[in-house]
Amino acid sequence: MNYRKDKYGNEISILGYGCMRFSKTAGRIDMEKTEREIMTAFRGGVNYYDTAYVYAGSEAALGEILERNHIREQVYIATKLPHYLIKTADSMDKYFAEQLKRLRTDYVDYYLMHMLTDVQTWERLKALGILEWLEEKKKSGAIRQVGFSYHGNSDMFCQLVDAFDWDFCQIQYNYMDENSQAGRRGLQYANGKGLPVIIMEPLRGGKLVNHLPEQAKRTFADYPVKHTPAQWALRWLWNQQEVTCVLSGMNSEEMVKDNMETASTVSVGELGSGEEAMLQNVVQAINAKMKVGCTGCAYCMPCPENVDIPGTFAAYNRRFSEGRNAAFMEYFMCTAMRKTSSAASNCIKCGKCEQHCPQHIEIRRELKNARKQLEGPLYKIGRKVVELLKLY
Repeated sequence: MNYRKDKYGNEISILGYGCMRFSKTAGRIDMEKTEREIMTAFRGGVNYYDTAYVYAGSEAALGEILERNHIREQVYIATKLPHYLIKTADSMDKYFAEQLKRLRTDYVDYYLMHMLTDVQTWERLKALGILEWLEEKKKSGAIRQVGFSYHGNSDMFCQLVDAFDWDFCQIQYNYMDENSQAGRRGLQYANGKGLPVIIMEPLRGGKLVNHLPEQAKRTFADYPVKHTPAQWALRWLWNQQEVTCVLSGMNSEEMVKDNMETASTVSVGELGSGEEAMLQNVVQAINAKMKVGCTGCAYCMPCPENVDIPGTFAAYNRRFSEGRNAAFMEYFMCTAMRKTSSAASNCIKCGKCEQHCPQHIEIRRELKNARKQLEGPLYKIGRKVVELLKLY
């Protein structure tokens, strides 16, 4: 297993265990199977385990397994504050105490603000006393390091990086999201500020393995260096020195072993121009099914009406390459889960964006098309719920 250092010199395994997708039987986590997988990972050198309050049963399962095998002190636990449920200062203690109980521990190594959406949301938490609360928890040792996880565009990500003296951060990043979400720009910005970056969705929830178009499969198969699509995706990430740890939602021993083998045989800068060109051909094969030729360059931004144009087009394209559900989740997180909506429906057709688009995309027309696909009744109901419950 290879390791990279966090902000304070601690060695983190470059492969982290994402605990959101534990196997379930009849709606309950299969503890026997999950324990075998976690212990296989632990024995192979994986020391970073990522969970969250809202991952049903995950914290409790992880805590039970770590306690039963007496390995709590030998691993790092990362979990997340559900800030969107926080209404008062007292509720911070309530949720955190519940998390410690579930995890059967008295401290959390890496504590994240879960899906922090924008600076306004962070300011709301500050008004509730989050700074004082975090300071007290860090001083007592109950929280060792503080970070945030993020879905959204690179501009807002960079603003959030600058909004607090974070210890680390977590972003969605893979070879398809190089120029969307926080993207390579966000990765490098955070690294330039001294922040370790944890990667989620390295395979886009398995889509970069299970839903590849035939041309992409042939591109991988024809390349003289042989790796599976999953191995190529992980190697692309670990090729970048700015990447600290890549989370994988492993739910089979075979997957654990395969990922550990890859994580033990990679090095920064190992991919040459041939490998990079091959992966770009894969991206092009996937993009061939897409509706809008947006590269995510963000020259169209900022939008005067706050529309997340690259994010909207990324989700719109995902609708036709990966399906309706994946597109909906990405679009909802990037546009609705925030105090000020960044939805396509905000567009007033001013045309300012089109003056700067190097791809000459008819942005106003395509935003209208995207809105029809992405802002159905479920989206509108969800947005109302977010506003009523202030889940941002």
